Amino acid sequence: MKNYKVDIVKKANEELALFEYRNRYKTGDVRKASAKIYRLIKNEPFENILDMCEELLEERSWAMGVIAYDIAFRERNNYTRETFNRFEKWLIKYVRDWNDCDDFCTHAFGALLAEYNDLFAKVVRWCDRPEFWVRRAAGVVLIYPMAKNVYGEIDPFKISNALMNDDHYLVLKGYGWMLKVYGQSEPKKLEKYLLENVETMPRVSFRYAIEKLDVDTKKSLMAKS
Repeated sequence: MKNYKVDIVKKANEELALFEYRNRYKTGDVRKASAKIYRLIKNEPFENILDMCEELLEERSWAMGVIAYDIAFRERNNYTRETFNRFEKWLIKYVRDWNDCDDFCTHAFGALLAEYNDLFAKVVRWCDRPEFWVRRAAGVVLIYPMAKNVYGEIDPFKISNALMNDDHYLVLKGYGWMLKVYGQSEPKKLEKYLLENVETMPRVSFRYAIEKLDVDTKKSLMAKS
């Protein structure tokens, strides 16, 4: 462990203790703690801050993970393409369930993809990973750039095609959610894609994907499913 001015694990425990109730925390309170901790370390070099985030992740605690991913997101203006390697390591090593996956990928990791669309080629490879949360991440990580309308080099259908009949329901829900967000800016393209895949796409993914389409389009697509 490197010697930093702030012992981030100790400080996180101190801040979290202020909000603990019956060994549980509210997400909003954890984010308040994260904001206070970030103010103490924000002038540290970017890589040092990521190192400290990793110390938090090594604690294997939900609350520590929320703080780590939140601090990493606050540093998004300092991301480089090389940040991908660190974030991918975190995804594989520390994430274990859908909630960690979604928190990390719809904020910090998604912001990296929004800044560097060309990293999408590396994301596509996740579709072949054995860990379900990494496969889910392949879809969920695209949500941030799509919501911000900065996804020019990203083809969401590469992900949904690769994961079309995945054997884990959380992966199916993940790419369905991603398609839903894509459809908010590209409803016609999504409609065409769903029509082409109506017979092969699992119902859970299909229902997620059509959720934000207009009523008539939803009815028409549901009638064909």
